[in-house]
Amino acid sequence: MNETTITHALESAFPGASIDIQLDGSHCQITVVSEIFEGLRPVARQQKVYAPLNEFIRSGELHAVNIIAKTP
Repeated sequence: MNETTITHALESAFPGASIDIQLDGSHCQITVVSEIFEGLRPVARQQKVYAPLNEFIRSGELHAVNIIAKTP
């Protein structure tokens, strides 16, 4: 697992978003800034970020994911 793989998965789900990833082994800090989150509650925002990462979480490649999802 590397930052590039995660970035590509998130870029396809959030085109034009600002994405920052800090990866430490299987632990990941992700910040996504996107207009897509406008009007969504924090839990719904996190669910949208988790969706493209589910494959990596299920496989164990990502174990702990901390998400910051906000609007510009």
